[in-house]
Amino acid sequence: MCADFVNLTADNIAREHLCCIIRSKKPHPGVEAKRQWLVQRLQEGHVFRKLNAKATVFIEYAPLETAWVPIAGDNYLYIYCLWVLGEQKGKGYGRSLMEYCISDARERGRSGVCMLGASKQKAWLSDQSFAKKFGFTAVDATDSGYELLALSFDGTVPHFAPQAKGQTIESQGLTIYYSPQCPYVYQSLSQVKQYCTEHGVHADLCPVDTLQKAKELPCVFNNYAVFYRGRFETVNLLDTASLDRLLARR
Repeated sequence: MCADFVNLTADNIAREHLCCIIRSKKPHPGVEAKRQWLVQRLQEGHVFRKLNAKATVFIEYAPLETAWVPIAGDNYLYIYCLWVLGEQKGKGYGRSLMEYCISDARERGRSGVCMLGASKQKAWLSDQSFAKKFGFTAVDATDSGYELLALSFDGTVPHFAPQAKGQTIESQGLTIYYSPQCPYVYQSLSQVKQYCTEHGVHADLCPVDTLQKAKELPCVFNNYAVFYRGRFETVNLLDTASLDRLLARR
């Protein structure tokens, strides 16, 4: 393993930072929730590989069979996140991390690697133009513009689960599905709760806390998904401003 990077393991996860939100003293609820989630996922072949420094430079992926996303396919790896931010950009770290994942997939005898993308780059999704430089192509899509990108080694391709392309639910109010996979989910939900309390808005906040729930979701999902008026809106984490814009459609 390259000395510049470290993979999280059962032995080091308690002391290693998780890249997204780096705290040196006071614990962060979102980070600790993700840490507990990862403890279980590492046993399933989940990989979290990061730069061995206090920086947001990491890749996170898992066997598609145990990835908490409504995507079906045989023998693939699924990339949740690949991020290189700040002063670490331009040093080749992103390429190194992607090459590691692809090499890992080949060594495991996997059929390929896939990730969530969109016809137009969305916030909170890894850079799809970067992935396409490695040969990722769109192999499935939803009416709302989200795409499933895949790099196939053997010609087979994964696909969105049928209900994920339906993108509708019965509830007409604000509904958010979320998992602890992203540390930022905690603060987004905190803002949503405060906003809804102050404005008298009812919100259904639905924790996705099992693999089965994730696989059966009625929309695309990376760790967060928003419905309003019965229709799927976005996988972007909401803040006060974006919530204002969404609810202004009433």
